[in-house]
Formats: sequence, C-alpha cells, structure tokens
Amino acid sequence: MIGYTMVGTNDVSRAITFYAPLFAEMGLELCWRDETCATWGREDDESRPRFIVGRPFDGRRASVGNGAMTAFLIETPQKIDRLHALALGNGGSDEGPPGPRPQYSARFYAAYVRDPDGNKLAFVCYDADPDALSTMPDR
Repeated sequence: MIGYTMVGTNDVSRAITFYAPLFAEMGLELCWRDETCATWGREDDESRPRFIVGRPFDGRRASVGNGAMTAFLIETPQKIDRLHALALGNGGSDEGPPGPRPQYSARFYAAYVRDPDGNKLAFVCYDADPDALSTMPDR
C-alpha cells in the first residue's frame, strides 16, 4: 500500500546523523544519498516501503504538519527502548517515553520522539507480552 514515506529537513547532514543509527538498529540500509536527500530501506528489495528524509522539492523551508506521524513497527519493547535512547542521543526530543499504552491494548508498547526538524516518529510493538512488561526495569 505504501511505496515510501518522506519527511522534510532543512539540514540533510544533521538528519542523516539522526536517522542512520535508528535505521541501522532496525536492520535497514542506506539506499541512496545526495546533497538533497537520503533514503533507507532494503537495497535488494524495491517492493518494500522506503523512508526518505530530504529538502522540500519546492525549495522552501521544511515545516512540520500538526498531527502527522510516522510509526515504525518494532518486534520487541527492548528494541523500542534502544531506539528511543538512540533518537534522544542523536538530537531528537522526547514526545512520550517507552512504555505500555493500555488505552490502545494490553499488548501495545510504544515510544514517541521528534527528529531535529520536528517530524514526529513512533516506535510501536502491537504484541508485547504483558507479563514480560511487568518485569521490565522502570525508566
């Protein structure tokens, strides 16, 4: 259904510094990079969605839409914790710390961040084991 997602940046180098460790942790590869954008996905599988960060094509400054968010499906709560820490350590800001979100379901675990340009990201696990969550260390 989705071919790719693109978010805007006003500083491509800064955006790459932010996104590269996150996508490495997710097992995604840098597929393309030039002075205007960078793309991550699977180099050998163009049928899978890709994520692009780049300068807007119209030449104007990138701006953030209210209510827009990209959510990445992650296998485990522990990986979500690592991604959240990586995001904060590379210039991102916290929009919701890692933890269960029982208002969505007993098995939903997520963390929310903003990249250095203000684009909102979520790392979500739909099938976290509720018993395992109760034994995770407090944050």
